[in-house]
Amino acid sequence: MPLPIINSIASWILKKRIHDMELFLKYPNEVQEELLMNLIRAAENTVIGRKYGFSSVKNYTTFSERVPVSTYEDLEPLIEQTRRGEQNVFWGSPIKWFAKSSGTTNAKSKFIPVSSESLEDCHYKAAKDLLCLYLNNNEDSQLFTGKSLRLGGSKQLYEDNNTFFGDLSAILIDNMPMWAEFSSTPSNKVSLMSEWETKLTAIVRESIEENVTSFAGVPSWMMVLINRILEDTGKNHLHEVWPNVEVYFHGGVSFEPYREQYQKVIPKSDFKYYEIYNASEGFFAIQDTNDSTELLLMLDYGIFYEFIPMDTFGTINQRVISLADVELNKNYAIVITTNAGLWRYLIGDTVRFTSVSPYRIKITGRTKHHINVFGEELMIENTDKAVAKACKATGTEVIDYTVAPIFMEGKEKGAHEWVVEFKTPPKNPEAFRTILDEALQSVNSDYEAKRYNNMTLNPLVLNVARPKLFYDWLKAQDKLGGQHKIPRLSNERHYLEELKALQEKSATKVTMV
Repeated sequence: MPLPIINSIASWILKKRIHDMELFLKYPNEVQEELLMNLIRAAENTVIGRKYGFSSVKNYTTFSERVPVSTYEDLEPLIEQTRRGEQNVFWGSPIKWFAKSSGTTNAKSKFIPVSSESLEDCHYKAAKDLLCLYLNNNEDSQLFTGKSLRLGGSKQLYEDNNTFFGDLSAILIDNMPMWAEFSSTPSNKVSLMSEWETKLTAIVRESIEENVTSFAGVPSWMMVLINRILEDTGKNHLHEVWPNVEVYFHGGVSFEPYREQYQKVIPKSDFKYYEIYNASEGFFAIQDTNDSTELLLMLDYGIFYEFIPMDTFGTINQRVISLADVELNKNYAIVITTNAGLWRYLIGDTVRFTSVSPYRIKITGRTKHHINVFGEELMIENTDKAVAKACKATGTEVIDYTVAPIFMEGKEKGAHEWVVEFKTPPKNPEAFRTILDEALQSVNSDYEAKRYNNMTLNPLVLNVARPKLFYDWLKAQDKLGGQHKIPRLSNERHYLEELKALQEKSATKVTMV
């Protein structure tokens, strides 16, 4: 069958889903309430279900009163039971896959349960919805006349007690429907290679001759791949390699610090960027319009949402609210209940709502990745915006950064210390530092108040990282490629001190030579 006909048929099939989405757009809270009741009924006879009396839970209020908000550490004993082969512990159907994730805050691995329901009704459904929304907004798209270049994790699946664990991307690839594999590059074999640098070479070799029309992955690692492709082909722009490439589906980290870098290597006026919000625990939101920075919260993926206002988070006054009670432009920690048996689970992300009809969000950071040592309440959203402003003003490009507090000592005031690795370094680092500090004050009034006349905080301290410092740090942590990312903000100095020590070690070697 000719590719244009395949493209038309695929587009028609995918766009039929739009009518289903209209239900949760029109009745969002009713859809969520019904979903919660279905989850509870599905788990009535599990260990968790019997413990909290799910059989007598008839509404959200009773559910919220009986079931406590939990972290991974709270659920770990039950997860370990299931990993040892026991079933019907926290979910009614068998759990045989676990997405292994250590994140950026803890060296200890987490094993997030993945059910057959979450695979089909969340992750794969979301992938189809992403295409559906994109195609609905771009009637002339030729997406299916070529292939999607995917850049996932770097770990294969491993078996243990008849259960399997690995990166979420490995689980998704292992269970991927035939049509999805046919329309993707590189092959499953290459996608699941464990060693990042070998894998990078193999991806370039396999994909370079394909007709790539889209690509998907984390912006930081995708840029590494793009630079490698341009280097190997001798081209200046990505569309010289793949003339029909039309969209980049991205997620994992904020796109703002990378936007100008992508526009330089893909200077096509009609090229599209579509953001997604997913994690090992589920797929949560999708950009639903062209040229938007907001994400539509998807309410029918088997995930029930609750939120904790960040001004109460971790305090004795902490409160949990339903979707119906959220307010615009407030930061919330997300709590999820899922069709893989995570009950009132705190995933560690923070968002704010930009719209409540429909419910649209922006990701603002992590509950553990912010700085509030001096009452400045600095979020990743703030620092990403400030970095983008400073880069634009100074003609620089940033590869990555991390920030930590300089604690008050004696009469010495506090400050924020940055380690920044540049792709295009500033001609005047002091000017970059000043503009960055001013930009932070413009996007965060609490930081501005603490910086006023150096009342509480001194000007930020800037360390310019040597080339590949962050790459080498991730390599030392065995976190190259895939979904791994730099911990950008922290209330303590652990990450920053490790990076500075690695930088000093390199400088010592150079001096000795």
